[in-house]
Amino acid sequence: MPAYVIANLRNAEPHPEIAEYVERIGDTFEPYGGRFLVHVTEHEVKEGSWAGNVVMIGFPGVEEARAWWDSPAYQEIAPLRSRHIKGDIILIEGVPEGYDPRRTAQAMRATLPSRP
Repeated sequence: MPAYVIANLRNAEPHPEIAEYVERIGDTFEPYGGRFLVHVTEHEVKEGSWAGNVVMIGFPGVEEARAWWDSPAYQEIAPLRSRHIKGDIILIEGVPEGYDPRRTAQAMRATLPSRP
Protein backbone atom coordinates (compact mmCIF):
# COMPACT_ATOMS: atom_id res chain seq x y z
CA MET A 1 0.00 0.00 0.00
CA PRO A 2 1.23 3.49 -0.66
CA ALA A 3 2.35 5.72 2.17
CA TYR A 4 2.51 9.47 2.50
CA VAL A 5 4.45 12.01 4.49
CA ILE A 6 2.27 15.06 5.01
CA ALA A 7 3.56 18.29 6.47
CA ASN A 8 1.72 21.39 7.60
CA LEU A 9 4.47 23.98 7.79
CA ARG A 10 4.00 27.39 9.41
CA ASN A 11 5.91 30.63 9.77
CA ALA A 12 8.30 29.93 6.91
CA GLU A 13 10.46 33.00 6.55
CA PRO A 14 12.95 33.13 3.67
CA HIS A 15 16.37 31.87 4.77
CA PRO A 16 19.40 30.45 2.92
CA GLU A 17 19.20 27.20 4.91
CA ILE A 18 15.61 26.64 3.75
CA ALA A 19 16.67 27.15 0.14
CA GLU A 20 19.45 24.60 0.65
CA TYR A 21 16.98 22.15 2.21
CA VAL A 22 14.62 22.48 -0.75
CA GLU A 23 17.51 22.01 -3.19
CA ARG A 24 18.64 18.82 -1.47
CA ILE A 25 15.46 17.07 -0.29
CA GLY A 26 14.54 15.45 -3.62
CA ASP A 27 17.81 13.53 -3.72
CA THR A 28 17.08 12.11 -0.24
CA PHE A 29 13.72 10.50 -1.07
CA GLU A 30 14.34 9.35 -4.64
CA PRO A 31 16.26 6.18 -3.54
CA TYR A 32 13.14 5.17 -1.58
CA GLY A 33 10.72 5.72 -4.47
CA GLY A 34 9.45 9.00 -3.03
CA ARG A 35 8.15 11.92 -5.00
CA PHE A 36 6.45 15.21 -4.28
CA LEU A 37 2.68 15.08 -4.66
CA VAL A 38 2.13 18.55 -3.20
CA HIS A 39 4.83 21.10 -2.55
CA VAL A 40 3.90 24.39 -0.89
CA THR A 41 0.96 25.10 -3.17
CA GLU A 42 -1.98 27.30 -2.29
CA HIS A 43 -4.76 25.47 -0.52
CA GLU A 44 -8.39 26.21 0.21
CA VAL A 45 -9.64 25.42 3.71
CA LYS A 46 -13.16 23.98 3.53
CA GLU A 47 -13.66 23.28 7.22
CA GLY A 48 -11.74 24.13 10.37
CA SER A 49 -8.41 25.89 10.07
CA TRP A 50 -5.16 24.98 8.41
CA ALA A 51 -2.70 27.83 8.49
CA GLY A 52 0.60 27.45 6.71
CA ASN A 53 1.78 25.47 3.72
CA VAL A 54 1.15 21.87 2.77
CA VAL A 55 3.77 19.41 1.56
CA MET A 56 2.97 15.82 0.64
CA ILE A 57 5.46 13.17 -0.45
CA GLY A 58 4.29 9.79 -1.73
CA PHE A 59 6.16 6.51 -1.27
CA PRO A 60 5.50 2.97 -2.51
CA GLY A 61 4.95 1.81 1.07
CA VAL A 62 5.28 2.68 4.72
CA GLU A 63 8.64 0.92 5.06
CA GLU A 64 10.15 3.07 2.31
CA ALA A 65 8.74 6.22 3.93
CA ARG A 66 10.17 5.27 7.32
CA ALA A 67 13.52 4.35 5.79
CA TRP A 68 13.67 7.75 4.07
CA TRP A 69 12.81 9.66 7.26
CA ASP A 70 15.43 7.76 9.25
CA SER A 71 18.08 7.87 6.52
CA PRO A 72 21.37 9.64 7.21
CA ALA A 73 20.85 11.74 4.06
CA TYR A 74 17.52 13.14 5.27
CA GLN A 75 18.55 13.49 8.90
CA GLU A 76 21.55 15.51 7.74
CA ILE A 77 19.35 18.16 6.08
CA ALA A 78 16.31 18.09 8.40
CA PRO A 79 17.77 20.74 10.76
CA LEU A 80 18.02 23.15 7.84
CA ARG A 81 14.22 23.16 7.84
CA SER A 82 13.41 22.62 11.50
CA ARG A 83 15.58 25.53 12.68
CA HIS A 84 13.44 27.95 10.67
CA ILE A 85 10.00 26.43 10.08
CA LYS A 86 7.55 25.15 12.68
CA GLY A 87 5.08 22.50 11.68
CA ASP A 88 3.46 19.15 12.05
CA ILE A 89 4.62 16.17 10.00
CA ILE A 90 2.91 12.81 9.84
CA LEU A 91 3.58 9.52 8.08
CA ILE A 92 0.40 7.76 7.07
CA GLU A 93 -0.35 4.56 5.20
CA GLY A 94 -2.73 4.83 2.26
CA VAL A 95 -5.53 2.49 1.35
CA PRO A 96 -5.09 -0.53 -0.90
CA GLU A 97 -6.14 -0.59 -4.53
CA GLY A 98 -9.88 -1.23 -4.75
CA TYR A 99 -10.60 0.11 -1.26
CA ASP A 100 -14.35 0.36 -0.66
CA PRO A 101 -15.44 2.58 2.25
CA ARG A 102 -18.76 0.75 2.41
CA ARG A 103 -16.92 -2.25 3.87
CA THR A 104 -15.51 -0.02 6.60
CA ALA A 105 -19.01 1.30 7.33
CA GLN A 106 -20.30 -2.27 7.45
CA ALA A 107 -17.63 -3.23 10.00
CA MET A 108 -18.46 -0.14 12.06
CA ARG A 109 -22.16 -1.02 12.08
CA ALA A 110 -21.32 -4.55 13.28
CA THR A 111 -19.78 -3.06 16.46
CA LEU A 112 -22.74 -0.81 17.27
CA PRO A 113 -25.14 -1.91 20.00
CA SER A 114 -28.42 -3.36 18.78
CA ARG A 115 -31.38 -1.02 18.89
CA PRO A 116 -34.33 -2.20 20.96
